[in-house]
Amino acid sequence: MRVLVADDERLLADTIAQGLRRLSMAVDVCYDGDGALERISVNRYDVAVLDRDMPGRTGDEVCRSLAGSDAGTRVLMLTAAAGIRDRVEGLGLGADDYLTKPFAFAELVARVQALGRRSAPALPPVLEQHGVVLDVARHTVTRDGRPLALSPKEFAVLHVLMRANGRVVSAEDLLEQAWDEFADPFTNAVRVTLMTLRRKLGQPAIIHTVPRAGYRIGGPE
Repeated sequence: MRVLVADDERLLADTIAQGLRRLSMAVDVCYDGDGALERISVNRYDVAVLDRDMPGRTGDEVCRSLAGSDAGTRVLMLTAAAGIRDRVEGLGLGADDYLTKPFAFAELVARVQALGRRSAPALPPVLEQHGVVLDVARHTVTRDGRPLALSPKEFAVLHVLMRANGRVVSAEDLLEQAWDEFADPFTNAVRVTLMTLRRKLGQPAIIHTVPRAGYRIGGPE
């Protein structure tokens, strides 16, 4: 899942991003509405977490822009205003969900995950293929009942491949969906992550390289 966090409270925005990255989400951060609109014009996000009261272009304007586009990005609006009228206004702008500050981080995570499931064709929260069971909510992976200790990036790459359900995923798409905006397109991070992920998954191999195309999940070849 790729997430945009936009909030002028820099410490809060960075803390949210750090916590979501630990859960294998690719997160871009900005601190004003102009930065949010710029990133939205370049990248596709599953979920945008927007502070409603940012300086300059407000979260309302960013939300309205997303609602009027075909990006499919779900919006979680953050605000210090707790009144019913404020929540109704926010939802009326096109926000998909609304969270009042201060909030529990666990609740924000649950809401982001729920919105992420709605941003794409419906997928079950637990994916199972070829003996591998990936539980998004619990952030766990097992193979044939054996728990696997995956890094956040390994988990994210496996999630992207399992969501593809056997279709080929290019290295560029993996980089787009599992890394953030600072990823170097010429990096070997995808190859290295796949190497360690394959080792942890064990035999028989289920991640296969398709020459000049990318990678896919499948049974033994």
